[in-house]
Amino acid sequence: MAKPVVAIVGRPNVGKSTIFNRIVGKRVSIVEDTPGVTRDRLYSSAEWLDHEFNIIDTGGIELDDDDQLLKQVRQQAELAIDEAHVIIFIVDAKAGLTPADEEIARILYKSQKPVVVAVNKVDHPKQRDAVYDFYALGFGEPVPVSGVHGTGLGDLLDKVAESFPEQEEEDYDDDVIRIAVIGRPNVGKSSLVNALLGEERVIVSDVAGTTRDAIDTMLERDGQTFVLIDTAGMRKRGKVYEKTEKYSVLRALRAIERCDVVLMVLNAEEGIREQDKRIAGYALEAGRGMIFVVNKWDAIEKDERTHTLFTRQIRDHFQFVDYAPILFVSAKTKQRIHTILPKVKAVAEQHALRIPTHVFNDLLMDAITLNPPPTDKGRRLKIKYGTQVSVKPPTFVLFVNDPELMHFSYERYLINKIREAFPYEGTPIRLLLRKK
Repeated sequence: MAKPVVAIVGRPNVGKSTIFNRIVGKRVSIVEDTPGVTRDRLYSSAEWLDHEFNIIDTGGIELDDDDQLLKQVRQQAELAIDEAHVIIFIVDAKAGLTPADEEIARILYKSQKPVVVAVNKVDHPKQRDAVYDFYALGFGEPVPVSGVHGTGLGDLLDKVAESFPEQEEEDYDDDVIRIAVIGRPNVGKSSLVNALLGEERVIVSDVAGTTRDAIDTMLERDGQTFVLIDTAGMRKRGKVYEKTEKYSVLRALRAIERCDVVLMVLNAEEGIREQDKRIAGYALEAGRGMIFVVNKWDAIEKDERTHTLFTRQIRDHFQFVDYAPILFVSAKTKQRIHTILPKVKAVAEQHALRIPTHVFNDLLMDAITLNPPPTDKGRRLKIKYGTQVSVKPPTFVLFVNDPELMHFSYERYLINKIREAFPYEGTPIRLLLRKK
């Protein structure tokens, strides 16, 4: 199920990014350590008590330079409203209530979304009197916070969590394969979805998804049921969305969280962009199976080397998901569209593959014998045994003498050995270390 989405909105210089970083904590620095993934801080995961949620910093949204400042703020607020379940409206205690705050409040009020007002820069108890002015915004009791000192954030997140929607369990059978079609604007996601549906011509039903305004489209092929997630949301277009590719990540993540396999769509005409890497990075972080789908393959001039060169570009730019298969298709001409769903089924099976413990330990011992763990300051990593603890993605726990002795290069070696012995095409593999 998809996690609730919290958006931080407010005019410039009220401390949106500071509050965002405080709420996210170490999470951002952890995900940025993933090699090869370029990331920004627009969107991240966070936790409060027993609640997990995604959080948007609208301060990271870049709109046209010629837009008037107030117009930009208004557009950012509207984008956040469209995606969020709960909105944190940040205002500045030192500046007081401004016309821009009132303009944003009018937009938020019309949305009928839960809004929590956070009065930032209350860095001293004597400044708390400034909070009372913001009752005039009409969203109930404002919460005084200090992004600089981190005070008041617990009270703020308590109020936010109270407004989270009840999570509905999805009623799909375990054998249903859920697919998310993701990618930048204008890479051909909607036409690809339409081509898949048109190719199969066996649409079982359109059912309401668990995320707001989502429609999950079910189809069958050769006895296998697939669900295309949130295709209605992906088809939605608007002038503001066309202006900022960054915001395509928000759309993608909501679908990624509910799927088994993502179709990462690239545009053959435009090539690979940084935004493609960001979106693929979120799918990796979520642990989903992945297939690269290079669309508009009919639209470029080709020779005997074009396929090889484009494949090499993908492997160079997406080294962190080098296990993902690549398909070259055309949604327009239906070229090789028929290859997508069989490949999705194959990746989904590998994503859910479980290895018996004794087989995994035989593999582990063979790998260690062939290439023993290196030493660190005279100490050698000792791997006692391992076991697979979960699937989707396949996750293994290794019991070792000291987890700190595991070097990332040796971890990669072990993962490569697992891939040599078992297919695991299109799926990430996770290794967890436990001290024994």
